[in-house]
Amino acid sequence: MPRFLTVGVSQSYTLATTSATLSALAHITSSAARKGVHILVFPEAYLGGYPRTCSFGTSVGTRSDVGKEQFLAYFNEAVDLGDTPRGAGDDWIQRKLPVAQGKEYRGDGVREELERIASETGVFLAVGVVERAGGSLYCGVVYVDPNLGCIGKRRKVMPTAAERLVWAQGSPSTLRAVVATINGVRVTLAAAICWENYMPLLRYSLYSQSVNLYLAPTADARDTWLPLMQTVALEGRTFVVSANQCVRRDQLPGWIISGTDKTKIIQHEMSEIEWPEKNERKESVDLHVDGAQLRKIQSATPNGIQADGNAHAKARRKSIIPVDNNHELHLPLIKDGSTASVSNYGAGTSSFKVSPGSEFVCRGGSCIIHPAGTVLAGPLWEKQTTMEDPDGALLVQEIDLEDCIRGKLDFDAAGSYSRNDSFRLSVEGLDLNPIE
Repeated sequence: MPRFLTVGVSQSYTLATTSATLSALAHITSSAARKGVHILVFPEAYLGGYPRTCSFGTSVGTRSDVGKEQFLAYFNEAVDLGDTPRGAGDDWIQRKLPVAQGKEYRGDGVREELERIASETGVFLAVGVVERAGGSLYCGVVYVDPNLGCIGKRRKVMPTAAERLVWAQGSPSTLRAVVATINGVRVTLAAAICWENYMPLLRYSLYSQSVNLYLAPTADARDTWLPLMQTVALEGRTFVVSANQCVRRDQLPGWIISGTDKTKIIQHEMSEIEWPEKNERKESVDLHVDGAQLRKIQSATPNGIQADGNAHAKARRKSIIPVDNNHELHLPLIKDGSTASVSNYGAGTSSFKVSPGSEFVCRGGSCIIHPAGTVLAGPLWEKQTTMEDPDGALLVQEIDLEDCIRGKLDFDAAGSYSRNDSFRLSVEGLDLNPIE
């Protein structure tokens, strides 16, 4: 008997405050419910925010006062779900932890608000969060059942690169899958967060639990992400749902972008470019602003130059940039027509006009993948789900969970194909047996 569910991905971005982001989440979830979505996935660090581009004023051996103020601002926007620094597991889920005298619940009420939204819309929520507990921050995912409330929460076990500066390591025991009955269908789901998906043993720990809905909230918007998601789906014979944020530079939190003189940054970057003579052909050059690549540009003779039709060309792709009769080089950045321009490019001058901040610092790439590795929806690039347009970047796909079983006829990574008589995986504090 087919086991059909409708899954959705919201390619949203974190707003200026956690309360505003929660309001957007509620609005988007209501819209998804009207489209028949049963399970809705939000990106990594959606609540609390992904601190993209921020160095927190650090270098090896030093931390600046400005960076500490940035961390304070980030810490205060993180959510408090009422858990402990170690992670209380089932005691947290079952609300067995003590509540302070005079308080109705532990934490800041975000847990209760998520449970309210799920209950009122009937949508199962999987939400990426930055959670504060004690004096540390954890990147996590919370699973919210519309009937039972929070039935699970996990913390990223290995923050990536500079994330380790501000995020603590979560416990591998939180990799436990959860089981939910949604629209009469039994679903076993779990999340691997961003580059945890590059950890083969971590992936295998989820396959071992017979996950048929594998969630991959991420902050990775590179072209290499989609084939990884296809590999995970095919390897695990599971549906994969990946959600990423889509963010422009001027949509980053104020504590990141305040005080940055982008014009000076662009002037500095422009002055480093060796511009061609007016009739000289030149190889492509990279243009960066504040450490982020805007475009790869290629010059040509003035008579032969034409505009690239895609104002958001991928970073690795060469684009032909138009030069007008005044020899002014124009760099299209965004669809609304804002540009950065360099005059008298043959002279190598840095005199130009610029509208900084509108370029994408994360392009999205959310997708839904079939257990056979085929792409069912997405990848979605440079589109955002917002309060004003809740359907603007909402991927919706009906799936038949029995396709996961069909795919195991010829390959079951954690079962018939595993050679578990010779190869074994154990994870501290985690039972890898499928949930009954």
